[in-house]
Formats: sequence, structure tokens, C-alpha cells
Amino acid sequence: MRGGNKPRKPLDAAGARDSALRALGRREHSAAELKAKLQRRGLETDVAAEVVGDLSERGWQSDTRYAEMLVRNRVRQGYGRLRIVAELEAARVPREEITAALAAAACDWTELACALQRRRFGGPPAGAAEWQKQYRFLAGRGFESGPARAALKGGAQEPETDPE
Repeated sequence: MRGGNKPRKPLDAAGARDSALRALGRREHSAAELKAKLQRRGLETDVAAEVVGDLSERGWQSDTRYAEMLVRNRVRQGYGRLRIVAELEAARVPREEITAALAAAACDWTELACALQRRRFGGPPAGAAEWQKQYRFLAGRGFESGPARAALKGGAQEPETDPE
């Protein structure tokens, strides 16, 4: 029981649809996330998949909208591309949807890393220990090494290396 509430009774198909619509009314959910939510409420796997499939067909659930919403929110919160991709993969969003959402965001990851580094630390690192601390912070937020190093050098873009 949660907080003194009565235990929930298992869902039937109609109750599952209503529950899923309420969840979607609060925020976007990936199809896999919504299906898992319904299964935790006692709905069988195939019925949950059918309910989510029906909602997707009607346009009420969309992995595309979910991915775009998550990318927008995480960029605004100062997270890097690696962290965002990992979160979308954990929600089992298809790879093509992830790629499209990141492209639609048109984010300059280096500029985002620089802004986050300035906001958090105020300036470039003073020594090696401070450099490592700031680098670990940016890496933990999901920034790749190029944008993180550029941010620690004061925003200077690192030259692209030729793989030859």
C-alpha cells in the first residue's frame, strides 16, 4: 500500500486504456514505458501491448514525441548527448527516433558544455586536480570528450582530427 491508500485492483482492458490515457495526460511516455506501467498494475503482457498499440495507432502515444520532449528537457537541464541517448535507449525508444530527435534539437554540444562549466565553476580550472574534477563533472552529465575538453579550455573548439 502506498501512503495509506487502498490497494489497487488489477486492471482489465478498459481500465488499462483509461489508466494509460491518464498517464499520457500528465506527460509523454515511450511505448515500452507505458506497457511496463500497465504490467505493474497487473495487466497481462499481450493485453498491455495491445492497449499501447491501439493508443499509438490513434496518435495518443508517440515515441517520436516522447524522444523530442526528453531531448528538449534534458538539453534545457544541461545534460550531454551521451546521457540523453542512454536515457532514450533505457526507455526502449527505437534508434531512428533517437537520431531524429537529436537532429531536430540542433544542439551545439560544445556551447552547452561551456555554458554549464561556466555556470557551475565560474571559470577555467586552475590546476590539474581542478581540471580532472571539472572534466569528471561534464563527463558525468553525458558530454563527450571533445565538448568537455573545449569547455575546460575556455570554449575554444578543438580541431577535428583526420582518422587517416
